[in-house]
Amino acid sequence: MIVFKTSAELRNYIDSQRNLGRSIGFIPTMGALHKGHISLINSARQSQKLTICSIFVNPAQFNDKQDFDKYPHAIADDIVLLSAAGCDVLFLPTLQEIYPNGPENAQEYHFGFLETVFEGAQRPGHFNGVGKVVAILLNMVQPDALYMGSKDYQQCAVVKNLCKQMGLADKIEFVACPTQREADGLAMSSRNRRLNEPQRALAAIIYQCLVSIQSKSILNSPFAIVAKECADLMKAKKIEPEYIAIADADSLEPLSEFDPNKKMVALIAAKVGNVRLIDNMIIN
Repeated sequence: MIVFKTSAELRNYIDSQRNLGRSIGFIPTMGALHKGHISLINSARQSQKLTICSIFVNPAQFNDKQDFDKYPHAIADDIVLLSAAGCDVLFLPTLQEIYPNGPENAQEYHFGFLETVFEGAQRPGHFNGVGKVVAILLNMVQPDALYMGSKDYQQCAVVKNLCKQMGLADKIEFVACPTQREADGLAMSSRNRRLNEPQRALAAIIYQCLVSIQSKSILNSPFAIVAKECADLMKAKKIEPEYIAIADADSLEPLSEFDPNKKMVALIAAKVGNVRLIDNMIIN
């Protein structure tokens, strides 16, 4: 695996590989990698792409500075994981490389309705920050395919929208890979590292709630009752739910009731201690 720290070096290498007929698969990350990230690497490699992973903890997408300060860093471990997975290139840019004029002066992108619901409502400015960094990285890497995990369901929708705004929707294949889960169902996440042992044991309740919502959708139960049952279960275990919702899986328009004629997604955000976790599940 080759490591680059500047976009100029990275671009020279990518251009040399394109001259050899290779196509580029890109996986942007914030590090603290786990099996979920490695599944993205594997997907790119299975498509015979030159596989490029970036690690950059983006300050612009943290609306809570404490959350940014506590975000786990494990570069040495990440390099071992990526090398073992057969990643071709690791891009490790500095803050100056990504934001030479500071994050506040980078081009802004707005995502309309997507910024007003769920993660957009809970984390003002978050998706604007995501848009800034992903746009910069896409311009640097110019990939043929972009791989992201479905755990961040709304973020996937935002990045698809970003590609349209940048005129790249027909040039970049967007690949949303399935959420990878622990044995008890907990969605793999870098934030899981911040859970202590008792919290980690309780966190799987979020997945159990999603499974319950899925099963109750088949019965067409009143969603308000289903959501209250989930909230009560979480609160009884000292988990603080931020939202328990269902939405149209394509538009993310919130739904008040199950609709058997629509593909839906159930979405949950909750705090386990001071660690905020999100998860989702396609239903119907």
